[in-house]
Amino acid sequence: MTIDPIRVLVVEDDPVAADAHVLYVGRVPGFTAVGKAHTGAEARRALDRTPVDLLLLDLHLPDVHGLQLARSLRAAGYHADVIAVTSARDLTVVREGVSLGVVQYVLKPFTFATLRDRLIRYAEYHAAAGEASGQDEVDRALATLRAPGPAALPKGLSAPTLERVTVALRDCADGLTAAGVAETVGISRITARRYLEHLVEAGRAARSPQYGTVGRPELQYRWVKGQP
Repeated sequence: MTIDPIRVLVVEDDPVAADAHVLYVGRVPGFTAVGKAHTGAEARRALDRTPVDLLLLDLHLPDVHGLQLARSLRAAGYHADVIAVTSARDLTVVREGVSLGVVQYVLKPFTFATLRDRLIRYAEYHAAAGEASGQDEVDRALATLRAPGPAALPKGLSAPTLERVTVALRDCADGLTAAGVAETVGISRITARRYLEHLVEAGRAARSPQYGTVGRPELQYRWVKGQP
C-alpha cells in the first residue's frame, strides 16, 4: 500500500530561509513541500489552492504574527497542524501556541538534523489512528512529539558559547578568522577555532584559507548561505 506523503506549506518571510526550509523538507522521507509563502495573506491563498497537512510557520511575518494567523485559520476551518519556527523564546507564546495547533517549536538558528528530528516525530504522531487501548497508548502517541534532550556537544563546548559564536559569524557577511571570533565573543583563539570547526562539521559554516599574510595562510570562516 502506498502511503501519501505529508504535505507541508513553508511560511517564511525571508526568501533564502524559505528556500532552505523547502529543501530541508524535501530531504525527509515521507514529506513533500507543496509550496511556500512569505506572508500570512500568501499562506491563506496557498491553503485555498492546495491541501496541506502541516504548516512550517515562521511566527514573525510582515503582515501578521504567526499565532494570529494560526488562530484565524482555525476559525476559518483549516485543520493543518503547525510547527512554529521562531527565534522568540517567550514561554507565554509557546503556551498560547499549544491551543492553536502548534505541535512543535523549532528555535532559530537550527540545522537540518534538528528539523528532520521534529518532522520524523510528527510523522509518527500523524500516523497514529484508531481507538487507543488505554492510557499507555495515549501517552505513547503524545510522547512521539516530545524531542529528546539536546544533542550532546563535543566535550569542552557549551551551548551558550556556541550560540554567541554562531551569531558573530552570521552577522559578519565577509566572514571571520578564529582570532576575529575570539575578539568578538571574548574567548581564546584556540577555543574559538574549536567552535568554528564544530560549525563546519555540522554543515553550518565553511572555511577557506586567507592569503595575503606572511607565513601560513589563516583560515577564514563564513556562515553557509541558506542556513537558518
